[in-house]
Amino acid sequence: MIDLATLQAAAYKTELAASRQLAERSGMPLEAALRATLSLRAGAAGLEHLLAQRQSLRVHAEQRAAVRQAGAQAARSRRGVPGQALWQAWFDGSARPNPGRCGIGAILEGPGGQRIELSQDAGYGNSSEAEYRALIAVLQAAVLQGAAGLAIHGDSQVVVDDVNGPDLAAAPSLAHYRGQARALLARLPGATLRWIPRHKNTRADALSQAAFPLTALEHPA
Repeated sequence: MIDLATLQAAAYKTELAASRQLAERSGMPLEAALRATLSLRAGAAGLEHLLAQRQSLRVHAEQRAAVRQAGAQAARSRRGVPGQALWQAWFDGSARPNPGRCGIGAILEGPGGQRIELSQDAGYGNSSEAEYRALIAVLQAAVLQGAAGLAIHGDSQVVVDDVNGPDLAAAPSLAHYRGQARALLARLPGATLRWIPRHKNTRADALSQAAFPLTALEHPA
């Protein structure tokens, strides 16, 4: 049974306001008004589906807030230590043609001057799979280095949104890669994954292009 507290937790401010107005006009209990408002918003999917979706979004938002807080705490703990900074990573992947042979490139830089470059053939797949393989490769390198407080940058909106987004919005075709990436991120305290425009990711892009054999004539995806 869906109770009033569950309905109130799921409703947005505008839906709560509309439900209160409905309850005042009709004389019905607020719980019934909320149920009617949210059922109308849910449409054919149904009220239970809407509640489950919003619960997932709320949990994801809480998880992201916790990650940001952990990153901020890690940054605060480093203040006052000369020369100490966050680990940084950039990744990129492409397919020739799309789908086709994949090339991946990545850079990992540490606060003590550490620098690791990856430029590898990554088998066959589409461009999103190539981007995911590049992300996973640099995350594996970061785990080996113990790169706490890592800031990861990539220009694939598909991959960044897929990793950071809620489970309900994840792409089924990329689920295997998403699982690997999230498991590796869980081993990197304070790690963040951010989208950057392509023109700010040229070093990783160059490494991904260098992974293709010179005989490849196709244009990169």
